[in-house]
Amino acid sequence: MLLVALSLLAGALTILAPCTISLLPVIVGGSFGGTRSIRRAVTVTVALGLAVIVFTLVLKVSTLFITVPPVFWQLLSGGIIVALGIVTVFPGLYEKLPFLNTLNRSSNALMSTGYTKQTFWGDVLVGVALGPVFSSCSPTYFLIVATVLPRNLLEGLLYLSAYALGLCVALLVATLAGQKILLVLGVAADPRGWFKQLIGVLFIVVGAAILFGYDKKLQLIAANTFFDVTGIEQRFLQVTDKEMSDTPRGEFNLSPAIVANASMRVSAKGAVYSRAPEITLPHAYINTQGKPITIGEFVGKKVVLVDFWTYSCINCQRTIPYLNAWYQKYRDQGLEIIGVHTPEFAFEKVPANVKTAIKKSFSIEYPVVLDNTYGTWNAFGNRYWPRKYLVDIDGFVVYDHIGEGEYAETERAIKRALAERATVLGLPVPTETGVVTLNGVSTPEQRNIRSKETYFGADRNEFLGNGTQNVRGEQTFVAPQKVAPGTLYFSKIWNITDESAVNTEAGARIIYTYSAKDVYFVASSEMGVVLKIILDGKPLGEAAGADVAPDSTMRVLENRLYKVIKGLEYGEHTLEIEVSGPGLEAYTLTFG
Repeated sequence: MLLVALSLLAGALTILAPCTISLLPVIVGGSFGGTRSIRRAVTVTVALGLAVIVFTLVLKVSTLFITVPPVFWQLLSGGIIVALGIVTVFPGLYEKLPFLNTLNRSSNALMSTGYTKQTFWGDVLVGVALGPVFSSCSPTYFLIVATVLPRNLLEGLLYLSAYALGLCVALLVATLAGQKILLVLGVAADPRGWFKQLIGVLFIVVGAAILFGYDKKLQLIAANTFFDVTGIEQRFLQVTDKEMSDTPRGEFNLSPAIVANASMRVSAKGAVYSRAPEITLPHAYINTQGKPITIGEFVGKKVVLVDFWTYSCINCQRTIPYLNAWYQKYRDQGLEIIGVHTPEFAFEKVPANVKTAIKKSFSIEYPVVLDNTYGTWNAFGNRYWPRKYLVDIDGFVVYDHIGEGEYAETERAIKRALAERATVLGLPVPTETGVVTLNGVSTPEQRNIRSKETYFGADRNEFLGNGTQNVRGEQTFVAPQKVAPGTLYFSKIWNITDESAVNTEAGARIIYTYSAKDVYFVASSEMGVVLKIILDGKPLGEAAGADVAPDSTMRVLENRLYKVIKGLEYGEHTLEIEVSGPGLEAYTLTFG
């Protein structure tokens, strides 16, 4: 029932939304009528709330209106508001138009003389005309329309009524407060004077804005000026999503009728999801036959999974087998994967290094964009390696996942997006239900990894224990007799650069006590260097990682991540790395 409270709150917040805040003066001024002010305010707001409910139910229940494009309602609402404004400014105009006399006077009086004479039905008409405008401003409203109503009419009606009630109460409070201010100022004492005509002009301006779509541009300005109501609702929806649906997080069910209607489908999604940003300032492309690639070129054609990664990141590396498997399994069903390689270290900006990793180390076949300047990273507002964004056929980010794990959930999101694509394009909907399972690929138990990623360069070497942190240049280190957990120690002379530490003589050592199972080392050496790996004072034995020889030595040459220790169980251990010669470039230790 949390959605009932959220719906009530969403209705109240709607009056502060960028898409409705410009209409508040119309409602406050339009419902002002001297002694009838309170009654008019109540009539307008109740009519508006009922219009929201009726408008919604008509669209959902009646097949007659399913294919009516949203522009029709835009023109209808805008036209009515303009007409009200005209007859308010020129009350005698209705009587002077000869062709109008041929129409049914009793029915048209509702919009003209009825309103100008401040009748009950004129007040109702104001609320009815604004109902569709207000109902398009809330993510919660669209979630009710697109998800709850198709599943359960009574439940959906309850949430919809709560939304309308919240809207009416907040609108009534704002209207009465505004009218009180007008009374104090005395500007509306004459209901037929200049103030009434000013309200009429305001009706015409707002109605014209709705007719020609300028209200949408106003929304963009207001969204950066006023309270971020939509953002608040979306954060609440993330909390309540699991309570609303039995389906996994990230799913947004649309009724078949809405899926079949492009404009309604896009409108419903636009209230809940964000448009996917575009590839921005790419440095190079790999696996594209030299051609540029964009996300936009696939809108209306394919589903796109955007994967942010960098090749020396072990967390990224563990996700790649799943990405490869999904690409092989679903590319014929309309899935495209775009890897966005955003480098953490300078050597990851070198195209040759990235190409080697893609071809030889990971066998990636899907397109990869080199994001050396972080253009796409910043466009998405990303902060993590790895991170996956799923972009549906309409160009909306319908799912995203940070880090490793939840592979089955991610695959189910892909399958839902592909099923929708098939429906939209009139293709057979895939019926396969299984998910990819890979032997030998596991996600580490994060709760048991107590050591943090440890950087060697001056930019981020806050765990350096026996030297001066954040200082560039050569330092002479003396290994301590006793080491503290999670602290980096050197011996002999090392040159500290922005990103790495480079030893200048043979026999230099790295000492680190960690609490985890596996150890990974990002390093390189221009001429090549051999490392001796010692764990708890002994050779590695069965704990040797994939890059370590049986004699506990490891040769470092390429700029990449080296798998040093593959532990048998989680626990605290002391790692010692002895360097046979000068020239090791040590970047970071990571743990799993």
